[in-house]
Amino acid sequence: MLKNRYFNLFFLALLAFGCNNTGSEEAAGETSGNTAPASKWADTSIKLPEGFQAIVVADSVGRARHIAVRENGDIYIQLSREQDGKGIAALRDEDGDGRADRIEYFGNHTGTGMDIHGNFLYCSSDLAVYRYPLPEGDELLPDETKRELVAGGFPEQSSHASKSLTLDGEGNLFVNVGAPSNACMYESRTKGSTGQDPCPQLELHAGIWEFKAGKTEQTQQADGERYATGLRNCVAVEWNPATKSLFVLQHGRDQLSYLYPELYSDQDNAELPAEEFLSVSPGDDFGWPYCYFDQRKGQKLLAPEYGGDGIEQGRCADIKKPLVAFPGHMAPNDLVFYTAARFPEKYRNGAFIAFHGSWNRAPLPQKGYFVAFVPMKDGQPSGDWEIFADNIAGIENIVSPRDAHHRPTGLAVGPDGALYITDSVKGKVWKVVYSG
Repeated sequence: MLKNRYFNLFFLALLAFGCNNTGSEEAAGETSGNTAPASKWADTSIKLPEGFQAIVVADSVGRARHIAVRENGDIYIQLSREQDGKGIAALRDEDGDGRADRIEYFGNHTGTGMDIHGNFLYCSSDLAVYRYPLPEGDELLPDETKRELVAGGFPEQSSHASKSLTLDGEGNLFVNVGAPSNACMYESRTKGSTGQDPCPQLELHAGIWEFKAGKTEQTQQADGERYATGLRNCVAVEWNPATKSLFVLQHGRDQLSYLYPELYSDQDNAELPAEEFLSVSPGDDFGWPYCYFDQRKGQKLLAPEYGGDGIEQGRCADIKKPLVAFPGHMAPNDLVFYTAARFPEKYRNGAFIAFHGSWNRAPLPQKGYFVAFVPMKDGQPSGDWEIFADNIAGIENIVSPRDAHHRPTGLAVGPDGALYITDSVKGKVWKVVYSG
């Protein structure tokens, strides 16, 4: 079965190559300058750079979070709500047209994290990280009876609970443990309440913890090592194989103008603080809850809960700055580095970021709901960031996240160099291919 499947894929690839090189107008299709015809599954509503098209892999797999793509092209997606009583979707394109022909479900937990390392599929709930041995032969679903607990013992959280994860390929697992609050106030999100100093939440929250990828039954307190701290919530975490280092994007705090109207305007509240793209080294402290980054001033400033006035830096002056400071509240939910060779040279080793979209910029319009690209060289931005995939929300003016038809959440690069994007609303999955 598997051998025949690969033969069919190879035959279809040869057929497509022959069609793409006929030179005829019919072969060009509706591609706006592309040399390959548009797929019949192409989503023309998604705005992409010239030469790219978005193929709809699936229309509704469930509320999708992060995604991993196996070397044979099989797709695994962690869901935030059960679908058919299960928490993970498995997809397979059996005829090579980009569309999933098989969609099946397994796993008894929901969550966010998803990655493949060696012969294992790693995934997470809000309380633990698990792994499944990848299926052998032509099987699509892992054996559920062989699931193993890799890391647990995380504290229960009422907010920012997703345990996103990444692996470095050298036997180490990194897990985000978000802060269960906005700014570690004595009375959460309450006008007049000050921040706790020192913040007790920093002991087990608001950082990245490191575990052994090959060890099971680990707990945060007994086996985890705090790799970095002062990070409010990093749903997007990714190991960069080119630099052999960790990168994350932090969700900035909320409600500056609501809690401190005498210091911040609605415009300030909509833009501040920045969503930070960070290079993370062991032992780094990025300052939450005492500090936030103002991208307009290019400085880390003291938070108002700790005596800040929107100008003073105080203890935050020497905090490590972000590589890129994006406008506030766009909710960066996944990150992937493009190490394949299929896209044009400008994308090589660059970073794709899925911005889930804001909820708290009112009365100003919400922002995000797109996939951005940051060109990179040697682990540093080599140019300005840009929007790569737009109009994902399917609506122009978004007052509330409920207005969005789709919200980009997970990213992965497939073995063929395609970029995969998941949607957390209806569970749509796109495969962005380059044919220019």
